[in-house]
Amino acid sequence: MASSPMNTKSHFHARSNSLPSRPHPLFLQCSEHLDRLRASHETSSSSSLLSHKLNGLRDLHDCVENLIQLPHTQEALIHELQESWVDELLDGSLRLLDVCTTTKDSLLHTKECMRELQSIMRRRKGGEEELKAEVKKFLTSRKVVRKAISKALANLKKGTTKFCNNITTSTNKDNQTVALISLLENVEVVTLSTFQALMQFISGTTQSKSSSWLLISKLIQTKKVACSQLADESEFAQLDEALQSYMFAQPNKFENMSNLQNHLETLELLIQDLEEGLEFLFRRLIKIRVALLNILNH
Repeated sequence: MASSPMNTKSHFHARSNSLPSRPHPLFLQCSEHLDRLRASHETSSSSSLLSHKLNGLRDLHDCVENLIQLPHTQEALIHELQESWVDELLDGSLRLLDVCTTTKDSLLHTKECMRELQSIMRRRKGGEEELKAEVKKFLTSRKVVRKAISKALANLKKGTTKFCNNITTSTNKDNQTVALISLLENVEVVTLSTFQALMQFISGTTQSKSSSWLLISKLIQTKKVACSQLADESEFAQLDEALQSYMFAQPNKFENMSNLQNHLETLELLIQDLEEGLEFLFRRLIKIRVALLNILNH
């Protein structure tokens, strides 16, 4: 009559074999990348730090892509196919692509207007009135960018309200599956918070502690995570000020134009750096979403 407990033990292992009892090295590596990115959110968001964060996200999502390809991870995803967290994972992958696209578009729009302005400044054929008209056009375009970013951040806040309860209601899952859920959700949280900091940086506004990042972090993480704040004005904000100064400051026109040219050149290099990082990350996010869809539709 010893078969009954043996069968029970076998059934238990059948339910908990979605992930190995010991974390895979890739799982630990992803956790390390997450810890480093979390730590960086407690510091100010300078341009150099944001570039560093984008590199960190690239490494994190490289690791996540490899983690998803593991047979044990795929088994866990298929086994949990009907669970709400799997749907939220897919929704989250689309959310990341949307916010990455908005960020890329904001940079592209700013860069195109910059090039128009630089072209007129180099030609200097239309005189001061033509230059002023182009500066005014640029200032208007910056308002459009800020409006698009503000809308994206508002949508982001609405889209993250479903984060809660995925882990807390997972009492019937083995520890390793719960750990996988937690890891993948936190990957989205950290990625979204980095995009938020970058969009705030591009808009030239200071990020307040009442921002949507606090909502995101509170829903997932057990301890309060400090929000990134801009210690100094971003290069985008500095350019906005230089544009305003040129438009409305009557004396020292030559000095104001020289100052404007310097800001344009500085920002051009920064935008190029950010665009390269975002393009790489965008391609990685697409690959992860495609991999998830292939696994779940198999």
